[in-house]
Amino acid sequence: MNISGLFIRRPVMTTLVMLGILMFGVMAYRLLPVSNLPNVDFPTIQVNASLPGASPETMASAVATPLEKQFSTIAGVDQMTSSSSLGSTNITLQFTLDRNIDAAAQDVQAAISKTLRQLPTGIVPPSYQKVNPADQPIIYYAMSSSTLSL
Repeated sequence: MNISGLFIRRPVMTTLVMLGILMFGVMAYRLLPVSNLPNVDFPTIQVNASLPGASPETMASAVATPLEKQFSTIAGVDQMTSSSSLGSTNITLQFTLDRNIDAAAQDVQAAISKTLRQLPTGIVPPSYQKVNPADQPIIYYAMSSSTLSL
């Protein structure tokens, strides 16, 4: 006797089994903890370095590049972005989700300490801070009117 034959010969039992599975499925679906905007903490660290009066090109080549090379040796770095402007460089390090942010911060501090000898003289020692990209606003609205003033 095969299993499909059993369900074909007993339509009432088949209907009851199907309704039971459907009922448990609906109950399980309603109990799922799903959120439109889940709270995910991305382990992210932002490093800031400044050299007053230096051009963006100097900041990129003399400050950002040595720091980036040292940061690339840190385990668990998922993404690294940097931007250089007049007198300052910002480097953002995003780590894998399973990376402990406190341990990553210690590694970043050690990398900054190792790189200090390679940085130009007169530079303000680079600083870092832990940031959470989820704290950023989702959308900005701006409104203007040609007829109404502030």
